[in-house]
Amino acid sequence: MKRIALFLITNIAVMVVLGIVLRLFGLDQYAAQSGVSFGGLLAFSAVIGFGGAIISLLLSKTMAKASTGAQVITQPSNEAEAWLVETVRRLATKAGIGMPEVAIYEGAANAFATGAFRNSALVAVSTGLLQSMNREEVEAVLGHEVAHVANGDMVTLTLIQGVVNTFVVFLSRIVGSIVDRTVFRTERGTGPGYFITVMVCQIVFGVLASIIVAWFSRRREFRADAGSAQYLGSPTPMVSDSPASAASSRGVLVITLTTPLMALAPHTADAGPRITSIRLISRGLLGTKSHITMP
Repeated sequence: MKRIALFLITNIAVMVVLGIVLRLFGLDQYAAQSGVSFGGLLAFSAVIGFGGAIISLLLSKTMAKASTGAQVITQPSNEAEAWLVETVRRLATKAGIGMPEVAIYEGAANAFATGAFRNSALVAVSTGLLQSMNREEVEAVLGHEVAHVANGDMVTLTLIQGVVNTFVVFLSRIVGSIVDRTVFRTERGTGPGYFITVMVCQIVFGVLASIIVAWFSRRREFRADAGSAQYLGSPTPMVSDSPASAASSRGVLVITLTTPLMALAPHTADAGPRITSIRLISRGLLGTKSHITMP
């Protein structure tokens, strides 16, 4: 229900904000004079924007496996794999979600969680992470990824991505139409200036939109940290002073796969504040509920 409510609220917010922007800049009057239907364009933009984000979310597990070469553990072949699967199972039970698929892939110290549904997600860790961290630290990383699934972060970021995608598609075509008519002097239909401008604007606006989504994504890291601390009963393993743990805290990726760019965006800029807030929890100076609401 919360996800549906968020979906509706974000769509309403988009329409309200765009309506205000159009009126402030007089674009609604320009549209009326030139015959452009902003209502139809907005609907088209929403279908493209949210459609692309939702399809990307639905394909996220398949894309993640293909891009990283992750191998799902269907039957543990050794004690380490058995421990990994059992640890994820225990954390998922504490989080109240279905057992995720557990996978291992070759690479430097990284981990990610993805999937469209809380009860059928994917949690994957790299061989580099398993080799460079002790089991207590690996468990903390797994708790962080399970918390992302339990918090519905993949869905949340998909909705946010859908909103910014709508802005990108909508504003690109508005700018393209204006440039085509005022600069290229196209009087009937649309000329090459429209298509060139739309393509350029979609690239520029798309980069700016990805920055916004990345900002929201980094904020979700605090909630995942708090969730891991709750599952483990202690935040201490998440702020280990060992060289391996320090390196992983700066380099772990959390892949949500709402867009190709966001799929590989490392959440490293907030490592310092995150570690500080976790240490406050360990000292009893900050409760986990307060920690969840931190920016």
